[in-house]
Amino acid sequence: MLHVSMIGCGAIGVGVMELLKSDPEVSFDLVIVPEAGLDAARPVVSSLAPQARVAARLDDDGVRPDLLIECAGHRAIEEHILPALARGIPCMVVSVGALSEPGLAERLEAAARQGKTQVQLLSGAIGAIDALSAAKIGGLDSVIYTGRKPPQAWKDTPAEALFALDSLETATVIFEGTARQAARLYPKNANVAATLSLAGLGMDHTQVRLLADPGVTENVHHVEAKGAFGGFELTMRGKPLAANPKTSALTVFSVVRALGNRAHALAI
Repeated sequence: MLHVSMIGCGAIGVGVMELLKSDPEVSFDLVIVPEAGLDAARPVVSSLAPQARVAARLDDDGVRPDLLIECAGHRAIEEHILPALARGIPCMVVSVGALSEPGLAERLEAAARQGKTQVQLLSGAIGAIDALSAAKIGGLDSVIYTGRKPPQAWKDTPAEALFALDSLETATVIFEGTARQAARLYPKNANVAATLSLAGLGMDHTQVRLLADPGVTENVHHVEAKGAFGGFELTMRGKPLAANPKTSALTVFSVVRALGNRAHALAI
């Protein structure tokens, strides 16, 4: 049995526990939430993982999980993942967009080396990461990511000040540049571009186009990669998570798959 500690009890964390509550090979022993959220989280966790404790931090008493997974956002990497890696605890990270911060990917790697363990970055809302990583070995020439969302999805971003989102009638490019620039300006939309960057050419050589499109109702991700291996194009239309429209349902499914691959005898 895989004994898991999880950081976060929001839409992603709850979705993961819901889908795995009947899996006999995965046990959630601890759910980490901020001090202010302990009381609210306890009944939710109790209903989905009755054996799990809820606390504000990982125990520092020598008892350690088989795996620590982050489902809580960027700050959790600094606060919980880096120290856990240094202690030798394997970790998984959902908020890959945080690694657009200069030096953070290197710090994660250094902490994992210190603890003689490994941190896995999950694919989240995008696919073909295995193909892109394999293509990188043979030589990649270009990776272009285009993200297309309904205009309302770009509210509370820099696009709101630059474009009349409520009155757009045609698809409009709201950003074009590198993945690092996109992550800085649109941090809540950085996970997909950052994941593609880390699997492929890096943050400064992965090109990103973001569009506000009144003709779509879903989040549409398009990836085009070319290199010595040949080329591929991928288009994904992501349904949002019912509990949080800003999160792709596929993100939850990618976490469940990753945990299943760790816990089960057969993995793919």
